[in-house]
Amino acid sequence: MSIELPVRDTSAQRDGAPGFVLSRLQDWSRDKSLWPVLFGLACCAIEMMAASASRFDIARFGSELFRPSPRQADLMIVAGRVSQKMAPVLREIYDQMPDPKWVVAMGDCASCGGVFNNYALVQGVDKIVPVDVYVPGCPPTPDALIDGILKLKERIGAGQARNV
Repeated sequence: MSIELPVRDTSAQRDGAPGFVLSRLQDWSRDKSLWPVLFGLACCAIEMMAASASRFDIARFGSELFRPSPRQADLMIVAGRVSQKMAPVLREIYDQMPDPKWVVAMGDCASCGGVFNNYALVQGVDKIVPVDVYVPGCPPTPDALIDGILKLKERIGAGQARNV
């Protein structure tokens, strides 16, 4: 006597399918609580710290818990210029973060090297780690950082962010 088990249709996930609902729930929970790792290298780090202070209060968006360990973080905010000697350290910290993880390049120096076009600095952090959001400015204001984090949260909530 043989018993046939029903076969699940996994060819396409439709609205209301268990896999789709679980995926949307994961995206929703990820965008509500991004925990950034501290990686401030220059003057942009002062603005990053100001974003978590009472005047700008990044805690309103669930991102106030700056983690000292990359193993507890899912967002890396690279604030400032990255030297050639710091590049391997940046990559090692990124590799230690659990998946899914995201990166915000804060400021002109992190985005493209800024005004420092020389051999000692990396001309854009995207040469070391994949970047999800670029925050422009020299130095960018805390408002700009909050706007960048909100844009990243929208992309994560919609399931459009790069999940590494």
